[in-house]
Amino acid sequence: MRLATAEQMREMDRRTVEEYGLPGLVLMENAGRAVADAAWDLLPEEGGRVLILAGKGNNGGDGFVAARHLAAVGVEVAVMLFARLSDLSGDAAINAHYAERSGLVIIEEPDDQTVIGALELADVIVDGLLGTGLLGEVRGRVREVIELLEYATAPIVAIDIPSGLDADTGKVLGAAVEAEVTCTFGLAKPGLVQYPGKAYVGELRVVDIQLPPALLADPAFETYVTEPADCLAMLPSRPPDAHKGDTGHVLVIGGAPGLAGAPSMTGVAAARAGAGLVTVAVPAPLQPLLATKLTEVMTLGLPADDAGVLAPGALDALRDWLGRVDAVALGPGLSRQGQVAELVAALVRETPVPLVVDADGLNALAAQPRVLHERQAPTILTPHPGEMSRLLDMSIAEIQGDRLGIARDAAERFSAIVVLKGAATVIADPGGEAWINPFANPGMASGGMGDVLTGVIAALLAGGADPLSAAVVGVYLHGLAGEVAAQDLGPRGFLALEVAERLPAAYRRLLE
Repeated sequence: MRLATAEQMREMDRRTVEEYGLPGLVLMENAGRAVADAAWDLLPEEGGRVLILAGKGNNGGDGFVAARHLAAVGVEVAVMLFARLSDLSGDAAINAHYAERSGLVIIEEPDDQTVIGALELADVIVDGLLGTGLLGEVRGRVREVIELLEYATAPIVAIDIPSGLDADTGKVLGAAVEAEVTCTFGLAKPGLVQYPGKAYVGELRVVDIQLPPALLADPAFETYVTEPADCLAMLPSRPPDAHKGDTGHVLVIGGAPGLAGAPSMTGVAAARAGAGLVTVAVPAPLQPLLATKLTEVMTLGLPADDAGVLAPGALDALRDWLGRVDAVALGPGLSRQGQVAELVAALVRETPVPLVVDADGLNALAAQPRVLHERQAPTILTPHPGEMSRLLDMSIAEIQGDRLGIARDAAERFSAIVVLKGAATVIADPGGEAWINPFANPGMASGGMGDVLTGVIAALLAGGADPLSAAVVGVYLHGLAGEVAAQDLGPRGFLALEVAERLPAAYRRLLE
């Protein structure tokens, strides 16, 4: 699903009117009719009452259209305008006039008592207070009305975006409406599919209002929500006569005393995600443990220092391996002790195949990100917000406040694909393309989930997927496996390895 920013949608509306000659009144009519349909779907079978809350912008105009269509089929409609009719202009003013001519009464600037009384009577409420043009924090009378809506019991239909959300980031600008259904027009906006905004949207309906197809397909819109069809198109094909040498060899480099589970989980996930061969390389003292623990995954012992972490000499032992595998996953359980940072920098420089860097690999790069520009092969970085904070020297709050923008900036800065993990994980390419994963599973808020994701992405890289496709599909499959785990085991308490075990089922569900 393609997304567009608020500014891109405004430009599309302008071009539709000026270049294609489709009047704004037609667009508003189509939008309002879709809102009326959404309200109708929520009404009880015996009919009911709809309350339209309108601001003075185009969202209010859409609300007037919806009111007229609902009234035409016998629904009792109340319309409240939080402005004066004389404040309206353009298409909104015209549709307010049409609504009045059709017999509707528009109550101007209602007081709290009037609003509360109408809320108590309403079976459905339509939010047309604010639109995608909101920039600063919601204030004044509209803020008061949004706060009154917190006590409403009737379901709310939001027009284009729940009032009070930033259309591009999903940030709550002081206060926001919590909708049951959001009817957004033309293309969805990034703020509707990212948290915290996503939690206010309810069911998202993307409504065709007859914007020209050529404008909707503009290549400038480089942001997407991943859907199953996207993943199927990105997955490399596998012929019936494929053997393990055809499906990729993943090398996992990590591990330290007390952290042996991380590279183990990455290796298992890579195997479960379809890699033909997986080798997990760890400090030599840990190798017997992992050889016992892992069955289908091979192990390799590397030189370690006195503390048991990888020593600089591990690079010499790995050089021959780096040229014989198809993808490398670097970082799970490495620790930050000894000379690990120097080893990470050397591996980043010298690894000639696609590389996924996670966990302590990212922490090692935070002080020396320049080495990323010395790579010749593709790189995928998979930070959670804390790791991204260290990479960019920014606060976690700043990162979470604009996840899409931050991921894009980091991808360009590091010349790498960036996977910013979290609810609605963002995948960004250095060229500007970005994908938002649809899954948000609180059951996956536990240790080891990132190690599993690293293995999935590495397996897809080794199997022939291009780097962006490997990241997009890997994140989607990981999230889908988490959904399967939650259905099988319950919403909380399932483990990272239990998610890895469900990767084959996630593939099956995707193919179905």
